[in-house]
Amino acid sequence: MNPLIKQQIAKEARESIYAAHPSLIERFGENGIIQTEKDNVHHLDHLETAYSLKQPALFYDYTKWLQTVLESRNVGTHLIIDNFERLISILPGKIDPEEEEFMIDCLKEAIHLLDK
Repeated sequence: MNPLIKQQIAKEARESIYAAHPSLIERFGENGIIQTEKDNVHHLDHLETAYSLKQPALFYDYTKWLQTVLESRNVGTHLIIDNFERLISILPGKIDPEEEEFMIDCLKEAIHLLDK
């Protein structure tokens, strides 16, 4: 994935999250805004690695780890699911179609794992 496109996707996800959940600004402040964008770059990095190795399980393992870390910081699983759903809606048309399909499938399965 082109690094500029990755940053654009992460920024769009962050903007969408904070538009939908303005209370997060009060809860996490400016650092939360910055961290949310960085987190989305990490999500995309892990999706990209899973794609390059054709190993979706790598992203699922990352998702489980992420859930543990964020819950320890009082960030609920519903926000991870929300974030992944936003990525699903943002990705189409921005990256290679085969990579897009793989990443969207991984995100959907990760949501399923989180929603159990």
